[in-house]
Amino acid sequence: MLGGGALVAANVYATATESGSGQQPGQSQADQVLASGAATIDCPDVGTKLTAVPDQARAEVDKQLALLDKQIAEAYQRLQNSAQAVQQDAGFADNAIMNPLKDKRTATIDRIAIAIGRVGERPQGLESLAACTLRATGNEAGGGENGDQAGDGQDAGDANQDEQGQDQGEGQDGQDQGDQQGGNGGQAANAPVAEDFTDITTVQPNVPKPQQQSNASRGTFTTSCGVNANGLFNSDNVIVAPGVTNGAHHFHDYVGNQANDAFASDEDLANGDTTCVDQGDKSTYYWPVLRLQNGVQEQDANAPGGGIEGNIGEIVTPKKVTLDFVGNPQSKVTEMPRLLRIITGDAKAFVNGTANANASWSCTGFEDRQLKDKYPLCPQGSDVVRTFKFQSCWDGRNIDSANHRTHVAFADANGNCANGFQAIPQLVQRIVYDVDAPSLNDGGRTVPLFAVDSFPEQVHKPVTDHGDFINVFDEDLMGEMVDCINAGRKCGVGGDAGAGAGEEPQDKPTENPQDKPTENPDDASGENGGNAGNGGNDEADAGNGDNAGDKDTPEPATKAPDAEPEVGSAPASRPNPEVYATPSPTQGDQDVSPAEGSDDSGSGGEGDYSDQASDAGGNDQAAGAQTEPQGGSGSLAETGTQLWPAAAGAVLVISGFVLLRRMRRSSY
Repeated sequence: MLGGGALVAANVYATATESGSGQQPGQSQADQVLASGAATIDCPDVGTKLTAVPDQARAEVDKQLALLDKQIAEAYQRLQNSAQAVQQDAGFADNAIMNPLKDKRTATIDRIAIAIGRVGERPQGLESLAACTLRATGNEAGGGENGDQAGDGQDAGDANQDEQGQDQGEGQDGQDQGDQQGGNGGQAANAPVAEDFTDITTVQPNVPKPQQQSNASRGTFTTSCGVNANGLFNSDNVIVAPGVTNGAHHFHDYVGNQANDAFASDEDLANGDTTCVDQGDKSTYYWPVLRLQNGVQEQDANAPGGGIEGNIGEIVTPKKVTLDFVGNPQSKVTEMPRLLRIITGDAKAFVNGTANANASWSCTGFEDRQLKDKYPLCPQGSDVVRTFKFQSCWDGRNIDSANHRTHVAFADANGNCANGFQAIPQLVQRIVYDVDAPSLNDGGRTVPLFAVDSFPEQVHKPVTDHGDFINVFDEDLMGEMVDCINAGRKCGVGGDAGAGAGEEPQDKPTENPQDKPTENPDDASGENGGNAGNGGNDEADAGNGDNAGDKDTPEPATKAPDAEPEVGSAPASRPNPEVYATPSPTQGDQDVSPAEGSDDSGSGGEGDYSDQASDAGGNDQAAGAQTEPQGGSGSLAETGTQLWPAAAGAVLVISGFVLLRRMRRSSY
């Protein structure tokens, strides 16, 4: 009896231990990660490899690249909705998600190669980019990069965050995604987590200041285009995916040009209205919206790019948007060509790696401390700040390139443009939000977390933040900008010399006020604390005087409750957003390319799971399923074939009991 009982106990303990590990027979490490709901899909970025695409093939290639993004988004949605299936079938993820995705990507990549081969030399080796992998959604971006910006002139000194900025605040140690559900409106499986945030006061100053040379262009030209208080949003991206609805799979704020959608032509942009105070600036400036993870349903809650793809919660209107064009610490700048397109940052940096990541996060009063891969926790009285410093070197020929990067570049750490590129005014875009530091100890239940919109598989990581710009300045105004910057002045409407401090933001087309550049002698030496025109671009000095980020011991700026709104600042309340996106939740791949019907040859068909992946309510259900205890793996019901030792022990116990009774009777 003793031996049998011990055998039963040992076997039950072993079974329980196995259950706790969550590993079934034949279950891979990837399947275990999937069962926990902490995984994403990592696919090689084909677009970045295409540095030379003939103009005749560009439209078709762009459509096929957009289709690749759509396929990944659908596969990720399928992954999110399949927690139970993955738990029950160790091979489900590969058989139902990853292998079909590879087949679809293979067909699409082949069409890209064919399109290029028709008018030029067919690219080789693209087929090796078809396979994707499953990876855990930890905080480190793919590729193992350290956050350096590849010679962008703004040394990513925040790469040492792992050593000095990892304290996530009291009570958040061990926080997991399951704890986030209550505070994230059901978005737990695709939401930011506590580890995505860091206390800005624990970060050391890390913004370099390149030395100014005698020929430096020290001026600043400011344009004021509002904060998108009129609510112009869509999930298109006319630069990366022209002619494709929902090409971004996340929503953008737009200021400036009001004609920007997937189908906007150069002529449409030139003739469009603008929210800029100076009507000579019809440029378009856009970036992913910031949302509070508070469960509020915006108008895009059931739309592609919005709730269907995991971008949920209340859209936050910026408190202030500052758009400064600054100079170069080494040389004078030349005019930007009309319709020049620039993308800064990488919307896929979480899986691509951080080579092209370039958004910076900080807090007012602390902007000499910049974060690349963390959202900031700002002290009371301090606002969240996003800063984008765009590429400032141009190849002198092209307004765009096949991968939207090689025609422009960052200056090196000293401000030099390499490879024959020439210096152009650098756009420094600063966006301020009045949002409170979230309550990490309860997963955002008390004070909601915030996050930028992203491609679904990028899971709202801050490192994926990015900004887009198309230059539609009048040529005369562009000339004035360059003259102002090269002369070391501070000019433009909305700057200190351009508009009164109490002027209301203009989010609708306005008449052009007086916009002649005005000279500011104090800026001639480059010593003005509000001047971002040094090419080194101390984020603390990004063109506005309310920033105390350059102090040796920064203190949070106290908000003035009754202060007049600044130019480019948000109104007291935001109207309901008008979603200008055109996609329908039922649109299929035919919206991307007429040739896509052949995408699925040998792969089971493009529609084999898109209906399930597109279910508007699927994400909330998946979030709940992903965060519940995964108790099925290794449970008694599923491991009966492994319980023979316990069964044998039970037989021994029963036999011993019977033997004892017989011995007892015989003793009488």
